[in-house]
Amino acid sequence: MKSFTDLFIKRPVLALVVSFVILIAGLQAMRTINVRQYPRSDIAAIKITTVYVGADAELVRGFITTPLERAIAAADGIDYIQSQSSQGTSTITVRLKLNYDANKALSDISSKVDAIRRDLPPDAEIPVLEIQSADSQTASCYLSFTSDILQPNEVTDYLVRLVQPRLTAVGGVQKADILGGRTFAMRIWMKPDRMAALNISPAQVRNMLARNNFLSAVGNTKGSLLQVNLTANTDLHTVDDFKKLVIRQEKGNLVRLSDIADVELGAEDYNTEVRFSGQKAVFMGIYVLPNANAVDVIKRVRAEMEQIQRELPAGMKGEIAYDATAYINDAIHEVVKTLIDTLLIVMVVIFLFLGSIRSVVVPVVAIPISLIGALFLMQLFGFSLNLLTLLAIVLSVGLVVDDAIVVVENVERHLRDGMSRMNAALVGARELIGPIIAMTITLAAVYTPIALQGGLTGALFREFALTLAGAVFISGVVALTLSPMMSAHLLRAGHADKGFSGVVNRTFDRFRDWYGSHLDRTLNARPAVYIFGRAFRSSRS
Repeated sequence: MKSFTDLFIKRPVLALVVSFVILIAGLQAMRTINVRQYPRSDIAAIKITTVYVGADAELVRGFITTPLERAIAAADGIDYIQSQSSQGTSTITVRLKLNYDANKALSDISSKVDAIRRDLPPDAEIPVLEIQSADSQTASCYLSFTSDILQPNEVTDYLVRLVQPRLTAVGGVQKADILGGRTFAMRIWMKPDRMAALNISPAQVRNMLARNNFLSAVGNTKGSLLQVNLTANTDLHTVDDFKKLVIRQEKGNLVRLSDIADVELGAEDYNTEVRFSGQKAVFMGIYVLPNANAVDVIKRVRAEMEQIQRELPAGMKGEIAYDATAYINDAIHEVVKTLIDTLLIVMVVIFLFLGSIRSVVVPVVAIPISLIGALFLMQLFGFSLNLLTLLAIVLSVGLVVDDAIVVVENVERHLRDGMSRMNAALVGARELIGPIIAMTITLAAVYTPIALQGGLTGALFREFALTLAGAVFISGVVALTLSPMMSAHLLRAGHADKGFSGVVNRTFDRFRDWYGSHLDRTLNARPAVYIFGRAFRSSRS
C-alpha cells in the first residue's frame, strides 16, 4: 500500500526542497527576530504626575494625591495603586491587570481625573498622564557626559540642542531622556529682611515677573504696499534686565528686583545630582521601542556615540556607563555554547548506539533543520529570542532526534532482513507514519498546556512551551520527508555486521536474548510474581 512518504523517497529533490524551505525561512527569521532578555509581558502602568509649586508633602497629599486616588480607584482594570507625595509634586502609579488594554485604561482614568479637576487647588498644574510598559521601567543603555570646564547646566544645554535629537533619530530608539540635567533658568533668591523692610510680599514679586516677562502674538497690520507683523514682547533676556525690573513705584521711588533679591543665571532644579566614578555627570537614558531588537538598536547607538564623541567640545567627555544588552549578549553566547555542547554529546551518544557514521548522519542532519525551522515558527507567532526560548531550543535537541533515529533503525532492520535500500526505506517509512505522527502530537501536547496557563507564569512560559512544541512539530515533518530519503541513499545492506557497528549490534542482540529469556521465565511463573509483588507492596505500606 502506497503512502505520501513514497513520493519523497522516489523524488529526493522534493524532499531536499522541503528541507531547504524550512532552512531559508528559519535563517531569515534568525536575522530579523527580536532579541530580548525575557519574554515580553503585557504588564502596563499608568503614571499621573501633578505639580503644585511651593506646596509641602502634606499639603500635596491632602489636596492633590488623596482626591485623585479616590477618583482613579473607580476605573476598570486596576490591579493596585501606588502614590508618592513630595515637595511640590504628586506621583500616582496605577498598576493594571495582566493583558488589560492600556489605552482603554488610560482613557478611563483620564476621564476620572478630568471630572475632579475643579476640586484641585487653582495653582496646581494640569495632571500629566503617561503609559509605562513593563519594558520601559529602566533604559537599555545609559550614557554619561562629564566636563572639567563646563558647568552641568551648560552640559545639559549642549545635550538638549545637539546630542538628544541625534540619538532619538536612531532607528528603534523610543526616547532619550536626560537624567540629572541642569536646565538653564533665571534664579531669583529673595531677601526676607529687605522685603520686610520695604513691605513687599513674594506674591507681588511673582505678579510683577509674570506681567513684565510676557510674549504674545497680536497679529499684523497691512497697508497698500506694506505688511507689518505685530508682537507684544516684554520678554526679559539677561540678568541685568531682571535686576532692573521695577517691583513697586511709589511717590517717585522705584523698588527694583535687585533691591530685594539676588539674581543669577542658574538651573531649574538643584535637588538631584548624578555622579559617575565620583565626578559630576549628566546621564542620558536610551529607551528601545517594544517591538525593536534591543541588541541591534544599542549597536547603532554605540556607532552614533562614537561619532558624537569626536565632535564634543573641548573638556567634555562622553561614554557608555551601562549597557543592558551586554548581559543579554553574554547570556545568549552561554546558551549557544551549551547548545553546541549538547549537539556534540547527542552525536556521540547516537554513534555509540547506532555504531555507524552513515546511520548517525541522518538524525544529525535533522537536528539543525528542526531547530532553525523552530525559529521561523517563533517569528510567525510573534515570539522573541530570549533566555526561555533558547532554553526551549536546548531542551528540544534531545526530542527532535527521536523520530529520525526511529526511521533509521526501522530501515536498518529491513536491510538486515534482505531488502534493497529503496524497498527498505519505502516499507520502513510506511510503517512509521502513524507512530511518528502520534509521537509528534503527544510530545507537543505535553508542553502546550503550559502555554495555556493564566497570570504571570503563563505570560513568561508561553513562548517556552510553544517553541518546544514547534521544534517537535518540525522534527516530525523532517522525519517523514528527509530522513527516509537519506536512509535510502546512505544506509547499506551488510554494514551493520562489520566493524564497530557489528560490535554494537551483537551486544544489543545478546542483551535482547538475555532479556527475552528472563522475561519468558517470569511470565511462566506468574503466580510467584503475583505473590512476590503482593508481599513487597505490603512491606512498603
